[in-house]
Amino acid sequence: MGMTQADRVAELVGRLTLQEQAALTVGDGPWATVAVPRVGLPGWRMTDGPNGARGLYRGPAAPGVLCIPCGTALGATWDPDLVRDVAGVVARETRRLDCRMLLAPTVNIIRSPLAGRTFECYSEDPVLTAAIAVGFIEGVQAEGVVATVKHFAGNEAEFERYTIESVVPERALREIYLPPFEAAVRDAGVLAVMTAYNRINGAMAGAHRGLIGEVLRGEWGFDGLVVSDWWARAETVGSALAGQDLEMPGPGRAFGPALVAAVEQGLLPAEVVAAQATHLIGAFAAVGALDDPDELPAWPADVPDRDHLAEPARRAAAESIVLLRNTGVLPVTGPPARVAVVGPNAAHLQLMGGGSAHLRPTRYPSLLEALRATWPGVEIVHEPGCRPERDLPVLQGPELRTGTGEPGWTVEFLAGDATGPIVHTCIGDVTDLDFFGDPAPGFGPGAYTVRATGFMSAVPGEAYDLCLTADRPVRLLLDGTVVATTPGRYSVTAGSDEIELRLEFDGPADRGPCRARLGVAPADDGFDRAVAAAEAADLVIAVVGTNEEEEQESLDRSALALPGRQDELVSAVAGTGTPTVVVVNAGSAVTLPWADEVDAVLYSWFGGEEADHALVDVLTGATDPGGRLPMTLPLRVEHTPAFGNFPGEFDEVRYGEGVLVGYRWYDTRALPVRYPFGHGLSYTSFEIGAPVLRERTVDIPVHNVGHRAGSEVVQLYVEHLAPRVFRPRKELRAFEKVRLGPGGQHLVRFELDDRAFAYWRPARPTRATAAADLAADSPFRLADDPGEPGWCVDPGTYRIHVGRSVDDISHTFDLEI
Repeated sequence: MGMTQADRVAELVGRLTLQEQAALTVGDGPWATVAVPRVGLPGWRMTDGPNGARGLYRGPAAPGVLCIPCGTALGATWDPDLVRDVAGVVARETRRLDCRMLLAPTVNIIRSPLAGRTFECYSEDPVLTAAIAVGFIEGVQAEGVVATVKHFAGNEAEFERYTIESVVPERALREIYLPPFEAAVRDAGVLAVMTAYNRINGAMAGAHRGLIGEVLRGEWGFDGLVVSDWWARAETVGSALAGQDLEMPGPGRAFGPALVAAVEQGLLPAEVVAAQATHLIGAFAAVGALDDPDELPAWPADVPDRDHLAEPARRAAAESIVLLRNTGVLPVTGPPARVAVVGPNAAHLQLMGGGSAHLRPTRYPSLLEALRATWPGVEIVHEPGCRPERDLPVLQGPELRTGTGEPGWTVEFLAGDATGPIVHTCIGDVTDLDFFGDPAPGFGPGAYTVRATGFMSAVPGEAYDLCLTADRPVRLLLDGTVVATTPGRYSVTAGSDEIELRLEFDGPADRGPCRARLGVAPADDGFDRAVAAAEAADLVIAVVGTNEEEEQESLDRSALALPGRQDELVSAVAGTGTPTVVVVNAGSAVTLPWADEVDAVLYSWFGGEEADHALVDVLTGATDPGGRLPMTLPLRVEHTPAFGNFPGEFDEVRYGEGVLVGYRWYDTRALPVRYPFGHGLSYTSFEIGAPVLRERTVDIPVHNVGHRAGSEVVQLYVEHLAPRVFRPRKELRAFEKVRLGPGGQHLVRFELDDRAFAYWRPARPTRATAAADLAADSPFRLADDPGEPGWCVDPGTYRIHVGRSVDDISHTFDLEI
């Protein structure tokens, strides 16, 4: 009888020396595990992955990969099955890039819409987040790739993220922040968990025995790989005993040889190191990776044919678009003669956020060009009208071209300094050069130089503003003249119809992260021209939003308003009286003060590289807008639950809102919102019939009573009418997305288990001390002891709310527990 997978893993670990086992606990550079050729153990590569499988390389020389919709967009689909399909495509891309581990999904809860990585997350609700995460993980791991759920735990802000302590009440931790991780382990069988940078309730996340050892490995039974975030602090003995297995990137600081020394000094049992090796090898064995080749290609080739990738991405983008408002102008089934397309995101949609989620896509979406292709006989006038204030937009085709006329600019990589030989040359898509690891094929160790050259289209005599950002010394030349050697704002007046750009900088010898970015925009933002175009048009499509400098890893947002003059622009074009459709191209919430002034509002998130096609599908009615809000859109930042506690101060971020996160806060406190959690309109009409209750099974008939095909999301919320402890008024406990043609009917069935009615009863470590402090003859006594910590279902009457959003309830009924 052949060896089982577990036997094979155990046999491999048994053949390893202590030194070899410890070597497996640190990375081989930034993106791989260590190989042990002596026993036939290959090294495995990993890749960042929330928006798509980036691969081992960043920058213009990296292969183009599919960019899928961002996390909030996937959450807005309310469709785990669709997310499973999209994740499968990302996993296949991961394998194409010779990687076996995807650093995704991000399941942290949207506590504040100002958090910089909100766009990576799925929702403000743990039930919705958990369901989407399970679909993503199943889709990834079915394709032979290790999924990595992150960041465990309490990582809901970027402010001082490497050192700050998240102070989270136990109830909130259990009821809000841990359920998505629990579902990832128990329901999806995730194979890897990434710990967070921050401290949480007194201990570093990567050395937290309570969270990793007791909850993750003990209570939930996780026996997979626990990996640190990149350069996160770790304790040699503390992190190993807590249950962390892998320190990234290599070479190690706390693990590796330090573990051997700890064992030899009697500080750490050798069995702990063997368990770390077992967890790592076991995770990759579970996806069939034990027989992978010892050596993989150094630089994966690009794949020009993307047709097999595009369809799931386009479908997911369309299903994520939320129709917030519609007075009847949508869908546009017969385009008018003249359309004004305005707004800073119209020509170049923002397809992803910044940071580790950033990648090189196979194409850059433009709603403007997609509309021109769809409506060839329509006069389409484009005016951006305004621009972001903090960082100007990068250049890309067609406003940027090489010396031979191709879109983009020529990027040369030189060994050593600027006098060294050219090792690699490629075409860069945008004026943003971002690297981590080897910058291009053919490089050995040591420093390198990057030189990028191209031509910017210009209007003679027009003034342009430039914004140069860089984390290292940099030189910017315009028409051969050095204009900048430091980051900052600059200006130039065009002397002809093009300006030659050259950007040079030295890369780090240690292959650490580095970046240089050039933003360019006309000094005149064209506000008045955009308003005039709107006044002369039959229809206005305004495309506003944020960008990857506004929404990115390592930096939280400073305000909820759209950056620059975008709110002013929307109000101005709406004031012309021309029917106006607004597309909001943002990964998180913005305030939308003009929402009641316009005819229609579509929230399109960061929709990935098929966002333009998906938007055209929805605008023209080829596809029903399938999205529902995965987060509340508030009226103002002062109303948000974490206001006053976010992002933190004095080395702490206090989760003072407790369990009142997201809609739980607004609904329980009766605060008005711009648009509620779960909200979204359709081009057709649905009737949600009266629920039928049989014990804890709820059957709900749904009927498309309109004249078009469309989708509805049936949502079930639970409320305890007389709770023993403070509880949110409503809590989402079940949902289902239903797609029906005209006249179609479907029966939604929800099975409600104990957790649908439960809250977490926290530990009370000071109770015995408090009881002892009361004098024997004191008339005062402690309240009755409610029992041991854990999930608790109190008896009583629970009200069940069924509807289309937390504020749009069709039916209520009571259930006795």
